[in-house]
Amino acid sequence: MMARRPEFRRAPREALLVWQSVSLAGVVAALAVAPAAALSATLSTTLPRWVPVVAVAFSGAMLGRLLWSGHTIGTRLRAQRREQRTLVDALGTDTGDHVRVLAHPTPTAYCLPGLRRRVVLTEGTLAALPPDELAAVMAHERAHLRARHDLVLEFFSVLHRAVPARLRAAAALREVHLLIEVLADRAARRAVGPVPLARALAALASASHPDTALGATNDQPTTAARMRLLTEPPAAPWLRAAMLAFAVAVLAAPVVLLVVALG
Repeated sequence: MMARRPEFRRAPREALLVWQSVSLAGVVAALAVAPAAALSATLSTTLPRWVPVVAVAFSGAMLGRLLWSGHTIGTRLRAQRREQRTLVDALGTDTGDHVRVLAHPTPTAYCLPGLRRRVVLTEGTLAALPPDELAAVMAHERAHLRARHDLVLEFFSVLHRAVPARLRAAAALREVHLLIEVLADRAARRAVGPVPLARALAALASASHPDTALGATNDQPTTAARMRLLTEPPAAPWLRAAMLAFAVAVLAAPVVLLVVALG
């Protein structure tokens, strides 16, 4: 339902907070089943003995999935980015300011976040883009690095993978990817304006980049949605406020339900 509301994309920060809150609240609710059952067992003499046992098993399984998801995703991301940085440093030309240029004709641009961050361009990018469009691409990639969008995406990915497959919404992960790109687009638009950015996105629409990197383009449908957003006004203040209120309410829901159940 949330993914079918494109107007949320005009408030990307608030929308990201809503997506994170919904996912986090679901995980917290699952983890709270065990303490809720334990408290209920101490307050009630009629509760069957098997209920706390099942509740502890349920919450334990959720905790195990959460820890495993965090470990596997974090380990994979850092190992692959470390390998990519090594390759980029070995094959690319250092132009200063954490920028590497690869000798490849296809226009491509992406960044490798982390303590040893890199912005990676190809010679095809430098040849295809005029200075203002190249400045838009650089502003986009540096916005990713400066705001540590990789950590936002990693946190959501951990929560997303921790949830059983039948309960996941694939559209949620796609929407979070899109919102992160929209945030970087807005930083680039402030730096150079919407026209050079739109032209740069069109020029890089067929580009590809490693899955663990953050790139100026992801795929053509996503790029088309981002270009449409460049011409749309930001969300109204009341919508931003409503989204923030919804995020707070969703996060508070597990606690409220626990209090009501035990009251």
